[in-house]
Amino acid sequence: METPFRLGVLAAILVVASPVRLLADEPTTSKTFEAPAENKKDEPLAKQFSLDKATNFLDCASLEWLKKRQCFSCHTNYAYMYARPLVSAKDPAHQEVRAALEELVTKRWPDKGPRWDAEIVASAAALAFNDAHTTGKLHSVTRTALERMWTKQRPDGGWTWLKCNWPPMENDDHYGATLAALAVGVAPEGYAKTQPAQKGIDGIRGYLKKNPPQNTHHKAMILWVATYLDGFMTSEEKQAALKEILSLQRPDGGWSSASLGNWNRADKKEQDLVTSDGYGTGFSIYVLRRAGVAANNPDMEKGVAWLKANQRESGRWFTRSLNQDNKHFLTHAGSAFAVMALASCEKKE
Repeated sequence: METPFRLGVLAAILVVASPVRLLADEPTTSKTFEAPAENKKDEPLAKQFSLDKATNFLDCASLEWLKKRQCFSCHTNYAYMYARPLVSAKDPAHQEVRAALEELVTKRWPDKGPRWDAEIVASAAALAFNDAHTTGKLHSVTRTALERMWTKQRPDGGWTWLKCNWPPMENDDHYGATLAALAVGVAPEGYAKTQPAQKGIDGIRGYLKKNPPQNTHHKAMILWVATYLDGFMTSEEKQAALKEILSLQRPDGGWSSASLGNWNRADKKEQDLVTSDGYGTGFSIYVLRRAGVAANNPDMEKGVAWLKANQRESGRWFTRSLNQDNKHFLTHAGSAFAVMALASCEKKE
């Protein structure tokens, strides 16, 4: 189990002029949180990097989503469940979001059923990742979600995914299959070796063989899975994926989310393939680290430097929506992966 992320002395930095509550003050809860301002491209950069402000943004964005939407989404509170325990799992905000996800599985699903098959897979993945980085034990609710996930696996080994044209997460069946594989791979206590998991994994492998990756993000997801499970990539395929991801690094050290895929925008505008952003950079660095690229690799150090230099005043990392220029909710996932990337680079091996 990975150790909590603290970034040395940087974790103790307090920015006096902060417009949001810091973790050193009153704990952020569903009763005390301050809703973040809208995600905007022109939000000023932070004067100095602050882990406290980053986690406070994630706490508030996730709690607001729960209060306002009363659901879970791939780009906000599911991503939060991945990132938050890498800083601390004991904070009230994290505990509330975790409890809400458990309630979704134990109360809503039996009473009303899941909203979509994708909700089952995404919930199982978030809970499994959260288990792995908190207790290191497979929670009974996580097992329930994983078992339900298999009941929705199609004969071809995939799942019927949300296709809302909100890439990279709610866009195609390929993401759903790799996320399901990730849920199994990260689940603690050897869940992947159980009979239901082995059967399901074989199905996913078959699906991915018949539906090969169409873009770099697809390949990166499979590479992430391959850090947990065998049989998803050959050594040659892993090296090719690593090379491809690294080739997309921008001169400033970051990555552009749009460059990871070939997605069409609903607003008919052009994708920005050259501007580095939070999701592209955080996701790429995290997957590269999982795949064994050393934190002291010069390209990784440039990426980390970009993240520390491009945090916004609110604590977030802006990412332009890959669909249309309105809410830019991919910023939430981008900020989660930025924290995950920084956490993964703490160890220098």
